[in-house]
Amino acid sequence: MKLVIVESPKKSESFSRYLGPGFTILATQGHLRDLATSGKGGLGIDVENNFKPNYKLMPKKSAVWEKIRSEAKKAEEILLATDPDREGEAIAWHLADMLKLKIDKTKRLEFHEITRDSIQSAIKTPRTIDMNLVNSQETRRILDRVIGFKLSALMQKKLRSPSAGRVQSATLKIITDHEKEIDKFIPEEYWEILADVEICGKIYTLKLAKYNGSSPDLGDEEKAEKIFALLGDTLTLDDIIKKVRIVPSKPPFKTSTLQQEASNRFRFSTSKTASIAQSLYEGFSVGDEHVGLVTYIRTDSTRLSDTYIQRARNYITENFGENYIGIVKKEKATPLGQDAHEAIRPTANHRTPESVAKYLTPDQLKLYRLIYNRALASLMADAKEEVSTAILRSGNLEFKLDSKKVLFDGHRRLYEDDEADTICTPLMQKGMTFKIIKKQKVQKFTTPPPRYSEAKVVQLMEEAGIGRPSTYASTIKLLLTRKYIEMTKEGIRATEQGIKTATVIAKYFPEFADLKYTARMESELDQIQFGKIKHLEMLTNFYGPFEQKVQQVYQAMYKEPEEETGETCPQCGSPLVIKKSRHGAFVACSNYPTCKYIKKPEPIAPDFIGEDCPVMWQASFASQIWQEQVIYCLQRLSIMHIFAQ
Repeated sequence: MKLVIVESPKKSESFSRYLGPGFTILATQGHLRDLATSGKGGLGIDVENNFKPNYKLMPKKSAVWEKIRSEAKKAEEILLATDPDREGEAIAWHLADMLKLKIDKTKRLEFHEITRDSIQSAIKTPRTIDMNLVNSQETRRILDRVIGFKLSALMQKKLRSPSAGRVQSATLKIITDHEKEIDKFIPEEYWEILADVEICGKIYTLKLAKYNGSSPDLGDEEKAEKIFALLGDTLTLDDIIKKVRIVPSKPPFKTSTLQQEASNRFRFSTSKTASIAQSLYEGFSVGDEHVGLVTYIRTDSTRLSDTYIQRARNYITENFGENYIGIVKKEKATPLGQDAHEAIRPTANHRTPESVAKYLTPDQLKLYRLIYNRALASLMADAKEEVSTAILRSGNLEFKLDSKKVLFDGHRRLYEDDEADTICTPLMQKGMTFKIIKKQKVQKFTTPPPRYSEAKVVQLMEEAGIGRPSTYASTIKLLLTRKYIEMTKEGIRATEQGIKTATVIAKYFPEFADLKYTARMESELDQIQFGKIKHLEMLTNFYGPFEQKVQQVYQAMYKEPEEETGETCPQCGSPLVIKKSRHGAFVACSNYPTCKYIKKPEPIAPDFIGEDCPVMWQASFASQIWQEQVIYCLQRLSIMHIFAQ
C-alpha cells in the first residue's frame, strides 16, 4: 500500500478516484505544526542558535497526525502531494521531518490542476522537496513571528492596538493615507452647460466642451451665465471625426486580477473570491467524474501552458471560426512576479459553464464563467471598432457626442466589456441642424477621492510589491478583524484606531510604513526561494537592528492615557478608567494590577411604550392557569394528608 498525503479532504476524494486501489489518501487539513510560543519572548525561536525554530504540533491536529502516523507505519511508500507553493512545500517538509523520512529521497508530487492526467503525470515524474522554497517559507514565518510579537506587544502596551505586522502595517498605511486625503479635501464650485438634442429618435444630453476653441471657465454662476446666454436654440453638425480602434483582449487571470474583477462585477469580497476559487480548484463531482474545474488559484503569472493553448485554439476554431484566433500574448513580467504557476484557467474547454451549471452554486458559477471566458478570450482575435466624435456648434460654443460601432467583435464575442452607444452617424451630414429641446446651466461641486474598494487595495498592494497572492485577502480580513478599517457603502474607511496605529508606526518604525522597504523584504524572500541569498543572512541582518530599535522605542514612545470616567474606585479610591479588550470596552480601576476592581455593567432599563406584547400576555395567561392547577393539587394533597391522619 502506498500512502499519498494531500492538504484538503476534497483533494483526497479526487486522488482516491484517480489512483484507485493500492493507494491510501489522507489530508493534513493545512499545517500540522507551527512555531511554539515558549522560549525567550515567546517567539518559539532560538535566536542565539542560528534562529533555530521550535515547532509544536497544533492542538487541533492531534487526531489528524495520529491517523497519518498510523497509516505511514503500514505504507510501503509515502508520496507527499501538498500544494505547489511555499506553504505547500513547507507542509511537505514538516511531514517528512515528523515521519523521519529522508528529505532528499522522499517523493514530492507537483501538480497545478486536479485532473486525472495531471495527477497521474505527477505520480510518474515525482521530484524531491525543494529546500530553497522551504527556507523561504520558514524565513517568512520567523520574520512575521518576530515582527508580529514584538511590534504587537509594543502597540498593545503603549497604544492599546491589538496588533501590527510586516504586511498589514504597510497595507494599513496605504488606506490611512487615502483617508487623510479624503478628510482634507475642500469642495470647489463649478458649473456645467447642458443641451438636450434629439438625434435619430433618441435624446442625448450634451455638455459644453469648448468656448472660443478653449475649455470654458465655468468657476462660478456669473461666468456660467455669460456663456449660457450665448447658447441658441439649435446645434449645427460641424464635423464628424472617425477612426478605427483595435481593442486587444485582456490576459487570463492571476490571483490579484481575479479578485479585482470579481469585486467590480459581483461585489465579492476578496476573501469570498478566494474561498470560491479554492472550491473550484479542489473540484466537484461532475457526472461520473470528480474533477477540479480550474488550475491553481494562487499565482502571479498570466502564462498559459502550450497544451491549453493548443486545445483552446481548436475550440475557438470549431465554435467561432478561424478568424477568431488571436496571437498568444506575453505580459511583461514584474520584478516580483514568480511565474511558478500558470494563470488561472479552466482545466478543460469542454466543461463549459453551461455544462457544469447544475453542479455549482450561483456564485460558483459566476466565478467559473468569469475564469473560463477570460482565459479563452485571451487567445482570441482583437476586436475592431469605429470610434466617431460628432462636433456640434452654436456660435462659438462647441459640444461633442462620442459613439462607437463594432466592426469585428473578436474576443468580445465571449468576454464582454461595457459598450458605449452606437449612434447613427452614417445618417448624419455636415450642416444638419438639431433643435435644442432643453438647455440648462447646472451648479456642481468637486467631490473627494472615492474610497478604496477591496479590489483597489489588492491592486495597490500588488503594484507596491507587498504581500503575495496567498496573502492579499487574508491581510484585508485581518485589518477588518482588528477594526483598523471598516466596510461602508462607499468603500473601505480607516477607523480612528487604524489611523492612530498607522501614524505611530510611521513615526517610530518608518520602515514598516515604507512600501519600498516592505517590497524589498518580499524580494529578498524570493531570492531565498531561488537560492540567490541564504536565509540566515537575511535573518541576521534584520534581527539585530530591529531588536535594538524596539528597545529604544519602548523607552521613547508615550503611553496613551486611559480615558477617565469621573468616578472613583470603591475599593482603593483611584480613578476609574475605560479599558479595552478583545471582548469590548469595560470600566475598571486605574490602579491595576494592585487593585483588580472591575465595575459590573449597569442593566439597561427597558423603554416602555404603553402597549402589551400579545405573546407575553398569552404566556402570562398560561402561567396563571398553571399556578391555579398547582394550588388545586396542593389543596388536594393537604386534604388527603388530613384523612390519612
